Amino acid sequence: MGKKRIATQEGQLVDANARTRQGARTPKKKITSCILAIEATFNNTKAVVTDVKGNVLFWSSAGSLGFKGAKKGTPFAASKVGEILSEKATVLGIKECRALVKGVGSGREPLIRAFVAPGIELLGIKDETPVPHNGPKPKKPRRV
Repeated sequence: MGKKRIATQEGQLVDANARTRQGARTPKKKITSCILAIEATFNNTKAVVTDVKGNVLFWSSAGSLGFKGAKKGTPFAASKVGEILSEKATVLGIKECRALVKGVGSGREPLIRAFVAPGIELLGIKDETPVPHNGPKPKKPRRV
């Protein structure tokens, strides 16, 4: 079962899924600044690009790129997530961004470096990692 193709009147073949893919469509609006929200855990790295108001434009994660198991939490997987997001951002015309980082995973810095590599200006990085203030009551000791 291969990909389905649609023949147009000019005789060109067009991919049937071209309308649903992110890269195949043209942007409806030009956005110059954005917010890059990163959640870096030990098991995965997720990133969301929003406009200044907080409306989600696009997102990606290491798991959605095909990394499985322990490889999702690696810095290499995070840099690939950053590359994908930067390609989508340049299509929209984004020139500057602010980064909000949450979590203690190893993909925090590589994702930001890969996102800024094509020339997007980084205005600031804010660490929003939650820190417990004493936390919940610990479990009772196990009796055997």
